[in-house]
Amino acid sequence: MTAPVYPLRDGNSMPAIGLGTYGLNDQAGIDAVTAGIADGYRLIDTAYNYGNEEVVGEAIRRTEVDRSDLVITTKLPGRHHGFDETIASFEQSRSRLDLDWVDLYLIHWPLPRIDKFVDSWRAMISLREKGLVRSIGVSNFTSAMLSRLIDATGVIPVVNQVELHPYFPQEELRAFHDEHDIRTESWSPLGKGTELLREPVVVEIAAAHGVTPAQTVLRWHVELETVPIPKSSDAGRRRENLDVFDFALTTEEIDAISALSRGRIWAGDPDTHEEF
Repeated sequence: MTAPVYPLRDGNSMPAIGLGTYGLNDQAGIDAVTAGIADGYRLIDTAYNYGNEEVVGEAIRRTEVDRSDLVITTKLPGRHHGFDETIASFEQSRSRLDLDWVDLYLIHWPLPRIDKFVDSWRAMISLREKGLVRSIGVSNFTSAMLSRLIDATGVIPVVNQVELHPYFPQEELRAFHDEHDIRTESWSPLGKGTELLREPVVVEIAAAHGVTPAQTVLRWHVELETVPIPKSSDAGRRRENLDVFDFALTTEEIDAISALSRGRIWAGDPDTHEEF
């Protein structure tokens, strides 16, 4: 099973669900990512700061899936903001991944106090123009920060990867994304721990469809046309997470899950959070 794909504003595309790799390290990580690709994942999400780009690269070498069918994402760390620093950091990531090109390159955090994200964005535009990156985007950017990038360069990010789950549905930001044809990608799509998956409304809807609570929440993301990137080291859960395309939620069910909204569950406010 593979996920359907969404078109991106730059003419490329990305699958409707991806495999997060944070915490997938060493041989166990190689095995998990290799198995995930075999199961049907085509969008693989890593980052410089995850420390596992070599792991993802080795998994890509081991897979029989054609490289052109994979969408490999990595991210620029905060300590490498700036034009020249971004170019150098990207080449380090590309070397560790052992790839001719990266499909999607994101600024991991905006770090507004440092105030170099526009310089980094200009560097990413250059990388795309050279063919080293197919698509460029950001992560954890607010609408104001996105507007600043657009106003400064005329280039709109194709993706903004943000904390998004039923506790934090990000309605206003998603509306801004829709207005500018930016694809929303969801990190921590299942929330934190298992609390979300025990919510009575989620459990009830899952039972009605004969699926698990996790599948129900991931289907909620699909119904919103956001791209969730769940991570799991468990083979069964990875397969289960991908198996969300043969049922649909009603409008009432989507609204009931969205009504769980209560705010961020992680301490990652883009206006203040710093991750180097």
